[in-house]
Amino acid sequence: MARPKKLRKITNPPKIKGFSPIRPFQGNGSSPVLLDYDEFEALRLSDYELKSQSEAAVEMGISRPTFARIYE
Repeated sequence: MARPKKLRKITNPPKIKGFSPIRPFQGNGSSPVLLDYDEFEALRLSDYELKSQSEAAVEMGISRPTFARIYE
């Protein structure tokens, strides 16, 4: 039996629901990239706020290894 998923603290949820290209992409038909709130928060803390994984994990209320799994 799997462990229950621990709640994660999201301090700044995204203000918009998505992006779309200005002109349609005529590429290989790839599918859109979807981010969960915890993935968005991990990217925001690590890349935008420039926090270390340990600092970001503390802010989200999770362990550093869990943060690393979300971030990858």
